This record gives sequence, C-alpha cells and structure tokens, in this order.
Amino acid sequence: MSDVRPHEIMVPTTAPDDARLRFIGKIHTPWSDRKDCPRQGDLDGPECRIEVFEPWVPALKGIEDYDRIEILYWLDRARRDLVVQNPGHSDSVFGTFALRSPVRPNPIGMVLAKLVSVDGATLVVRGLDCLNGTPLLDLKPDRCAFSPKASPKPAAT
Repeated sequence: MSDVRPHEIMVPTTAPDDARLRFIGKIHTPWSDRKDCPRQGDLDGPECRIEVFEPWVPALKGIEDYDRIEILYWLDRARRDLVVQNPGHSDSVFGTFALRSPVRPNPIGMVLAKLVSVDGATLVVRGLDCLNGTPLLDLKPDRCAFSPKASPKPAAT
C-alpha cells in the first residue's frame, strides 16, 4: 500500500480485528480493478448480481415490492489508513470523512440501487460502484419508499 498521492496523510494502524460482521452474500459486477469501477453508481449502469447466502435467503421475502434498495457492502480491498486524501479527480485535499472514497477506517460502502429482478437467492440490480466479489453486508428497502407496517409508537409522557 505505497500508493499515497501528494498531500495525503497516512496514519499508522494495527491490523483490523474489531469488526464482527457477517457477510451475507457476494456482489458480482463487471469491474475487477478499482480504476475501472465507477466513482458513483449509475441507475442506468450495467446489471449486476447480488448472491445472498443461506441461511439468509428467506430474509429476501417481500424485497421485490421495492423499486430501489440500499445495499451495504464491505470494501475488502480498500486501504484503511488515510486520514487526508487527494482524490484523483481533484486538485484539492480533503479529510476522509468529507469524501465518499472507499479508503476509510471502516470501509463500508453504501449505494441506492435500482432493483431489476429477484430470482431465488439472486438479485439483479443497477447502480453499483464496487468491485466484483465484494462481500455483501446488508440490504434494506429505499428509506423514501418504505412505510412501516407497524403502527407508530405512542408518544412518551
């Protein structure tokens, strides 16, 4: 990981061992190299597949009712030690938390994608911006389209 650009600041870190996440699937995209991967997902982009692993497949019940879903994934090939970055598309430097860069202390990616179809354990979506083989963390309905099925909680008194 010696690809530090001018003006970027790296901090020494220990090997990450504190995340206790379950990868619930794998994402299949056309991109195997970060330089080919889009900077932001495009809802008109290529169709990509999300493979959900057992025993999580039953958790997909009802997801086909949504046009868009939030996809959270683990950017497993991203470096985790930059606090200031010099994006390749800019002449400026920014703090990591002021960017949507995959380079972050906890490389969690999130995108709002168009749900094209569901076939068993496979979802076909458009709008992804991650590498082929990226581990899947979670799926959620688009928060703007989601309406709770339970009645609202009573007001606290």
